[in-house]
Amino acid sequence: MTDHLRRWCETREQVPWHDVRHGRGWPRSPVQARRDGVTHRITTVEHGREPLRAQRLLAAYEQMRADATADKALDFELLARWQRNILGVARAPFRSGPAFAKRGRERYGLDTDTPARLEVCLAGSRDPALPVASRAARAYLDVCFFHPFADGNARSALLALAFVLAKADIVLDQVGPLAQLQRPVDDPEAAKRMADLVVTLIENTQRRFEASSTSHCRYAPREL
Repeated sequence: MTDHLRRWCETREQVPWHDVRHGRGWPRSPVQARRDGVTHRITTVEHGREPLRAQRLLAAYEQMRADATADKALDFELLARWQRNILGVARAPFRSGPAFAKRGRERYGLDTDTPARLEVCLAGSRDPALPVASRAARAYLDVCFFHPFADGNARSALLALAFVLAKADIVLDQVGPLAQLQRPVDDPEAAKRMADLVVTLIENTQRRFEASSTSHCRYAPREL
């Protein structure tokens, strides 16, 4: 049976992460937003689907923001702290067996070194040689494909992406497009498109903030 986690680990090394462009001014200067896109997504889309789930995710996001401000390092312990809020549980251990996603079409194996390999991958989110958009997108995909928890991995992946950006003083004003992009496990160009999308979201946030500041009018970008 195919181990799609192994496929991702092979694909991950083939992605041209360095080719993703840096944006104008960032990450040397903050990217401000007229609204926090993650908070907006949680309080609108997520709340509309399931209020309790949204309440827990918002608590996890607030914890994530505090951890970013405190300059914490992204690792499994940090993910597990957020995950306890996401799921409303006392413990969030690494999964104890294979995981499945996409209605069972993908299987992520579990070996004795899987948790350690995830730690190495997450440590790469601090690599200053890579554009921040690449680091954020890669952390998102790492969490998706390592699938460390029994449940809530997509939510954890979004927090990981937002955390990497927050550490660079970047806040997105919308995150809906991230949920719409396909995430094939064995396509390096698709992974790069994820990073390119993060660049686009950052630049759009920056452009809209500057436009609204210049015109002195309130602006609320439409969630996709």
